[in-house]
Amino acid sequence: MSNAKNCILAQHCSLAGDVQCTKLCGSYIATHGLNGAGGRVGAANLPSGYRGLTLANSPARDDQASIYRALDAYVKTFTRQFEESPEEPIKSLYLHSDGPGTGKTTTAAALIGEYIVRHYIGSIQRNRQALDRPAYFLDVNAWQTLYTEFNRPKVPDDIAEPAARQYYAQMQHAKSAPFAVLDDIGVREDTEGFRSDLHSVINYRVTNELVTVYTSNVALKDLGTVLRETTPRLIDRIRDRCIEREFVGKSHRGIKRA
Repeated sequence: MSNAKNCILAQHCSLAGDVQCTKLCGSYIATHGLNGAGGRVGAANLPSGYRGLTLANSPARDDQASIYRALDAYVKTFTRQFEESPEEPIKSLYLHSDGPGTGKTTTAAALIGEYIVRHYIGSIQRNRQALDRPAYFLDVNAWQTLYTEFNRPKVPDDIAEPAARQYYAQMQHAKSAPFAVLDDIGVREDTEGFRSDLHSVINYRVTNELVTVYTSNVALKDLGTVLRETTPRLIDRIRDRCIEREFVGKSHRGIKRA
């Protein structure tokens, strides 16, 4: 039986659906790992429900058709990652909606899939070694929970220390990955310490011109207020390199699609 339905490389692969299209395919293992939960997709820290998504199979595609038409063109710019000094760098994205469940996170996860595909194939075509972690997904809510876990009073060391290690590892990956998703920024109340770390991640990525997809329930013009940014400098720098897209419609969470 073909393994094409489990592989994000399938739509670009001439062997997809062939007898050679199995879980033992070297490219499948490099992308998804031997057990299907590793490889470059696993290293991207995508939640299990979002692994394997691309723009073509995203469940948000029909509801956000106009945005997806634009994104189909946008992902073609990912080849610029191989240019030393591209005339026009890859833009970042800011995806927002007034409420949850409109497909922002699903779309951001699909864009990670698209970037991994183009990075892996492009590296092979150029006789280069693909990065082990070309893209990274940071769930800001979950990351903030880790922060709280090791900063509460009287937290036992066996709980605080693993949480702190995981927190700072995620912070480093979110800073350094060539392509990153910062999911649900500005959604929860935060502390000055956590907010400082989030600012550090964003500022590092903007300063180093790394491609970032932000998702939020607030428009970019309101982000400074939510993050309690005392000066407009950081928000202005985000805006300067970002394409902003608003997701519309009702929440589809909890609705089973046919």
